[in-house]
Amino acid sequence: MKNKTVLITGSSRGIGAAAAELFWEAGYNTILNGRTSGERLREMESRFNARRPGSALAVQADITKRDEVERMFDAAQAQFGTVDVLINNAAVALIKLFTDVTDEEWDAVFDTSVKGAFYCSRRAAKEMVRRHEGGVILNVSSMWGQVGASCEVPYSAAKGALIAFTKALAKELGPSGIRVNCVAPGVIMTDMNQELDEETLEGLKEETPLMRLGQPEDIAKTLLFLASEEASFITGQVIGVNGGMIV
Repeated sequence: MKNKTVLITGSSRGIGAAAAELFWEAGYNTILNGRTSGERLREMESRFNARRPGSALAVQADITKRDEVERMFDAAQAQFGTVDVLINNAAVALIKLFTDVTDEEWDAVFDTSVKGAFYCSRRAAKEMVRRHEGGVILNVSSMWGQVGASCEVPYSAAKGALIAFTKALAKELGPSGIRVNCVAPGVIMTDMNQELDEETLEGLKEETPLMRLGQPEDIAKTLLFLASEEASFITGQVIGVNGGMIV
């Protein structure tokens, strides 16, 4: 039986990179994607392929552009035949007063999280429905998509849209055996949060019942579970991985 294939957007760092490592270790063929991090993607591709030849493919593509998404999926199918699991992980963060947010900044946040997920999911779903073999689409939202965050209105709104997208798509694709779920991380120690000062991070830790901040691997493990047969009766759900900060 051939290995399944996963495509992870925004997989050069943070949650995406952790997911790529974990899925690859679990035996998946792994398609790596990023918009600007070509060198990092190629390094990961080379490292994976050195250990298991032909198991990884790096595709530098801007998921906010439909033609680049199509090119990415064409390359994935040419090498692996199918994309069995899609993880819509790429995102743009923005911490700023709402009244100072520019049109361009709003569009950048929504284009990456929402339009990118739309383009990738539409292409993946067409192939999954045609094959009649099921499939999995996983969206990485945020706890701020559930409850909102001050000074992060565009980010919260985009991540909230991704939650609604998950629920609606799960209902539509369920009859075809395709599962769609969402992970809503809490405060995770990625590059996105590296700019926060020590005092702020300590305050966030104290607000978290488990008294620690999350690691990218915490989210990657949840994604791997949701992609597996152990989660075969789970769809349309939002799984909070936040240490109890949002309950």
